[in-house]
Amino acid sequence: MSTGEPRLLHTMIRVKNLDASVNFYTKLLGMKELRRREVPEGKYTLAFVGYGDEADTSVIELTYNWGQDDGYELGTGFGHLAVGVPDVAATCKELRAVGAKITREPGPVKFGTTVIAFVEDPDGYKIELVQRG
Repeated sequence: MSTGEPRLLHTMIRVKNLDASVNFYTKLLGMKELRRREVPEGKYTLAFVGYGDEADTSVIELTYNWGQDDGYELGTGFGHLAVGVPDVAATCKELRAVGAKITREPGPVKFGTTVIAFVEDPDGYKIELVQRG
């Protein structure tokens, strides 16, 4: 991959009740709620939980899609893995050159400015590439 050390940033899980999920991970498993972001334009709320600062450790991104209170079937709640890279465009170019399938071209996330892209692993699981630094 492009220069710099890649690392796993977070695993995203879709949840039906954000407060119940945050309580589970924080009160029962001892994690901390690190940050929360409401995105009215996209009709979702994100809560990041983990055992340490996002700068140093991988965390869990709990995603509540407004109106999905009935939840998801087990297995359909998995969203993606996120890997931080120094240059998303360069990484996509390198991955494409060796035959990887880029499913979302580099660019800013909807309703935000962070540069991301998505690539699929051989089984079709999505890996989000997040530009860091």
